[in-house]
Amino acid sequence: MSKPGKIRRIVGAVKALIEDKEDTSQVFIILEALKGKSGERSFKRFMKSAHADEIVNAEKPLMAYLKDRDWLAALPENSLGRAYLRFTELEQITADGLVEASDEGRFEERELTPQQVIYHERQRDAHDLWHVTTGYGRDPLGELALLAVTWRQVGNFGFLLIIGIGYRLIGKAEPELEVGKTLMEGFRVGKQAAWLPAADWETLLTLPLEDVRKTLNITTPQAYHDTVSKYAELQTAGYVAAE
Repeated sequence: MSKPGKIRRIVGAVKALIEDKEDTSQVFIILEALKGKSGERSFKRFMKSAHADEIVNAEKPLMAYLKDRDWLAALPENSLGRAYLRFTELEQITADGLVEASDEGRFEERELTPQQVIYHERQRDAHDLWHVTTGYGRDPLGELALLAVTWRQVGNFGFLLIIGIGYRLIGKAEPELEVGKTLMEGFRVGKQAAWLPAADWETLLTLPLEDVRKTLNITTPQAYHDTVSKYAELQTAGYVAAE
């Protein structure tokens, strides 16, 4: 796609996202357009990580574990897997909910190796695991803060654009919320945490959530929790499940 065409596509996606904040496909369009070399750099870093070979050669992908509700339900009560299951049940979402949106948001034909496909699909599918592990809910403020974490982790400038849009919209609609403070905390959480794209989620799902957070150096987003505790409308089911 030509540069002018890409710019028009980005502008159109921004406008559509402002009009309908639930249109996730627009998010993927923005991320695809502004990824630069971030995806390539992240993939190379992933392939150097401890579990890369095991992950790309696994018999089944992460999605298979996340969709297996019987397996998740059989895990210990305090495990990440059980917390994730509660999160999806209370939010009434499915593990593959982002698949269609990501396919709709892809507008460039790219030649990817099988390993690259596994890596990129894995990052998409782990999104709600990031929610549960970090403690950020699916409310607008929690989603925005998780994007700040993600920006620090992968460096796609599309995240900054979406964060800027969200900051302006939430700040205008709810000026009493300390959006800036929550976002700065999200950036810090993302910077301090272990590199989540390389996490061995299949194993971590079986471990106590508290231990997973320690392993990944995930600190409690106190500013976010303090804000959410004051406003009942922000206390989504997913937020409660992640606690």
